[in-house]
Amino acid sequence: MKRLTAAEIRQMYLDFFVEKGHMIEPSAPLVPIDDDTLLWINSGVATLKKYFDGRVIPNNPRIVNAQKSIRTNDIENVGFTARHHTFFEMLGNFSIGDYFKKEAVQFAWEFLTSERWLAIDPAKLYVTIHPEDTEAYELWVNEIGLTDDRITRIEGNFWDIGEGPSGPNTEIFYDRGEDYGQDNPIEEMYPGGENERYLEVWNLVFSEFNHNPDHTYSPLPKQNIDTGMGLERMASVSQNVRTNFDTDLFQPIIKQTEQISGRTYGVSKATDVAFKVIADHIRTVAFAIGDGALPSNEGRGYVLRRLLRRAVRFAQQLDINQPFMYELVDIVADIMKPYYPDVDAQKDFIKRVIKSEEDRFHETLEEGLVHFNRLKDAALSGSRQLDGADVFKLYDTFGFPVELTEELAEENGLKIDRAGFDAAMEQQRTRARESRQKTQSMQVQSETLANITTPSRFVGYDTLTHTTEIEHIIAAGSDVKEVEGEETIQFILRETPFYAVSGGQIADRGTVSHDDFEIEVTEVTKAPNGQNLHTGTVKFGRVHVGSTVKAAVNRDFRNDVIKNHSATHLMHAALKQVLGTHVNQAGSLVTPERLRFDFSHFGPVTRDELDKVEAIVNEKIWANIKVVIEEMPIDEAKAKGAMALFGEKYGDVVRVVEMSEFSIELCGGVHVRNTAEIGLFKIVSESGTGAGVRRIEAVTGKGAYAFLTQYETAVNELMTTLKARDLEQFETKVSELVQSEKQLVKQVGELQKELSALKVGDIKERVEHINGIDALIMEVEAEDAKALRELMDDYKSKLPDTVIFLAAANDKLSYMATAAKSLTDRVKAGDLIKGVAAVTDGKGGGRPDSAQGGANDPAKITAALQFVKEHISSL
Repeated sequence: MKRLTAAEIRQMYLDFFVEKGHMIEPSAPLVPIDDDTLLWINSGVATLKKYFDGRVIPNNPRIVNAQKSIRTNDIENVGFTARHHTFFEMLGNFSIGDYFKKEAVQFAWEFLTSERWLAIDPAKLYVTIHPEDTEAYELWVNEIGLTDDRITRIEGNFWDIGEGPSGPNTEIFYDRGEDYGQDNPIEEMYPGGENERYLEVWNLVFSEFNHNPDHTYSPLPKQNIDTGMGLERMASVSQNVRTNFDTDLFQPIIKQTEQISGRTYGVSKATDVAFKVIADHIRTVAFAIGDGALPSNEGRGYVLRRLLRRAVRFAQQLDINQPFMYELVDIVADIMKPYYPDVDAQKDFIKRVIKSEEDRFHETLEEGLVHFNRLKDAALSGSRQLDGADVFKLYDTFGFPVELTEELAEENGLKIDRAGFDAAMEQQRTRARESRQKTQSMQVQSETLANITTPSRFVGYDTLTHTTEIEHIIAAGSDVKEVEGEETIQFILRETPFYAVSGGQIADRGTVSHDDFEIEVTEVTKAPNGQNLHTGTVKFGRVHVGSTVKAAVNRDFRNDVIKNHSATHLMHAALKQVLGTHVNQAGSLVTPERLRFDFSHFGPVTRDELDKVEAIVNEKIWANIKVVIEEMPIDEAKAKGAMALFGEKYGDVVRVVEMSEFSIELCGGVHVRNTAEIGLFKIVSESGTGAGVRRIEAVTGKGAYAFLTQYETAVNELMTTLKARDLEQFETKVSELVQSEKQLVKQVGELQKELSALKVGDIKERVEHINGIDALIMEVEAEDAKALRELMDDYKSKLPDTVIFLAAANDKLSYMATAAKSLTDRVKAGDLIKGVAAVTDGKGGGRPDSAQGGANDPAKITAALQFVKEHISSL
């Protein structure tokens, strides 16, 4: 067997299948594009669903890819096993209705055993099959020459994720020899069993059935092949190392971690786990951030935050107690650069995000320890065991690995309810599995549209009206010759001026007319074979295939759309100029009324930044820039500086939309001929849509005029109300009103303070002496955080040597703590607030002498007050 680097294996795999007539499908971003059913791209086939279920017919039915993937359902196993990863690469070859079992088996065997390729000794390979798949058995025996003792029948060899394509699979195993698996049970010592000796290296899925909604199975119209080989696993075989972490994909990261920590990999099993966790998680986080995800408390961002925190916690076992993960990004970029140059290109931004997140977590570690100490104190006075649900909360909310909690518990003479923790973990896994099963199913194949291969040419770049013929009519799911009456149909024209929805630009509207009938076109999409598929309502008459028709796009509709589309390009370039080159498109919508643009950015865009973006776009509009659109080879376009949109796939020849050197993008959409046609650009709103994604909505032309007119009308009405002669007087009167309102609020606040003081009485009489500390712990009436702060300042002035905790329950719960400087060596306000946040499911923090926070549930005020008393008592 050849000893190869991981990069060599990846390239060899692609080269082999290109020789077998396959088309390389580039690796898609980890953040799914136009697929809300997936949190991450989690397999090689995930980006090809549109081909397998027939929505799109590929240019070549034979496909090969190396796809970066993330799976997070087994995070807690990463580091403790030889092959669990959160980020990995799947090498896959696929057939969409072309070759089937025979060729798939032959290709796999040739690549693995041929001297020209991997050159694995055939005697070391074993296979598993589904018991009822006699065809696969005969192929392995008659075509490959395996004896019966090297073929294992396993009932579980059937690939099925719900409705859609499914079928039996066959797996190929590599025998690593007698040195492996000596600790495994004898009954599991076979290919497919739970052991370390027989290592699965390839899985071939024979997709031949439709899993129907009623859970019956029927033959697919076209049989498919879906195979997968894990690059990390094959690298461990080729490089003859015990685990994936000992390959060239991970060792440079581990060696860099050795330098940072001063510890050595391979010396201790416990520290080896930490090295592995760090090496795995930094790859995942670096790639995910590079593909547009950012740490947060939800969705993908939550996964990244959890991975980073897990790595930081394990790093403490290597005596690394400061931010360091960001330092590993350079080495990850260097390892993966040959096939994934984007990480290297964005490494400065990735490092900045990771460093910021590490700094943040080192602060929240204290919060988790406060929560642990509260649980510890309760357990010491009771069962001397930490409840499983509480251990899971430490794991899930604060990022504490269960092993860490176990260690902390043992140090304090406690045990943990491991069974309860495992049950809570399994509940989470079950929810995740059910969610995946509901969302990841492909659609059931439909033959009607897939079988329509008649070409249709788009002529809408040059004209809005065109005389053409109806080639196909699809009604009630069937390809028919004619329809009559007010019916919604789909149809394909020989040539069409109607733009199909793509790249965020919505489809054209208009009519298709004949002397005998008229169709109102309401939607245009892409058919599986790439034709523009029109949807419309027959207004009158009988529609025939072969009819010569006049196709007319609504001119006003199109004109408004293209102004917004071209403005989107200008705004994209302006955002990069104002905010930074890390800005990437994360989605867009272009309609006649407005444009919506989603982009990656790690914080809100300030008013000043929005004003700058708006000014730049308008300057480019008024500069009368000619919009130049050309088709050219993609390499030439890249050399020209053309910007490819995030997640889009491009062919060898691309369409380049150029607005001077300011904006050069690859785009198939329709645009103005000169930026002056846009007229005016105005930003309407800026908001966040999720973790690290911002959204700007804007208007142009008539829409911008209407937007500004609305504001002008409102201002004129207010000027009349305030009896202002001009804008200067209007501003003065508004300022006077604001000042007057502030004075009134201040007066009300002072009155409320006086009223509160009357209710409370002498505040000094409310002070308690707890554990040698003077403490004021009480519920107060305060309508907001500002009022609470004013009460705190008043009480502090009267009780300078006291720990004060105040809580107010309104629609939400607000709380605040202060500690005299002389007491912060014993009790810290920040610890109090973090602990209160933990028991109230809230948030908060601050300095040792002053801190504040809040929670959504005001009913938890009693728990907050009780915690503070217990915490001070336990010091």
